[in-house]
Amino acid sequence: MQPRLTFSEGVRLGLQNIFSFSGRARRSEYWWFYLFVALIELAIAVIIAIMVIGGGAEELPDSLATILGIIFWIPLLGVSVRRLHDTGKSGWWMLLAITSLTSIVLLIFFCMDSQEEANEYGPSPKYGMG
Repeated sequence: MQPRLTFSEGVRLGLQNIFSFSGRARRSEYWWFYLFVALIELAIAVIIAIMVIGGGAEELPDSLATILGIIFWIPLLGVSVRRLHDTGKSGWWMLLAITSLTSIVLLIFFCMDSQEEANEYGPSPKYGMG
C-alpha cells in the first residue's frame, strides 16, 4: 500500500490531471482536491462580499461567480469521475448529481475504499498493483 497523500500531494495530483476523465484517483486525492477548490471558492466569496458591501460593483460579482463556477466545475468533474473509476464504477454515475436525493449514493461511492486490484480503468494508485 502506498503512503497516504498529503494536502499538497493531493492538490498537485488533482492539478496535474485537471482535464483528465480517465484513470483512477485515490480517495485522499479526491477529498484534498475538493477541499482545495472549496477554500478557493470561499476566498472568492469573501472578496465578492467585500466588493458588494463596499458598493464598488453590482453586476461584476455575479458574473465573476458564474465564470469561476464554470472554471472549477470541469476539474471537479474530472476528479469525481476518476474517483468513481477507483471504486470500479463508471463515470456515468455522475449523472446522479442531477438530483439532490441521489447525490447521497455518490457520496457513499466517494467514501468507499479503492479496489485493490487493477480494473478496467487502470492499476490501483493506492495499492500500486498493476
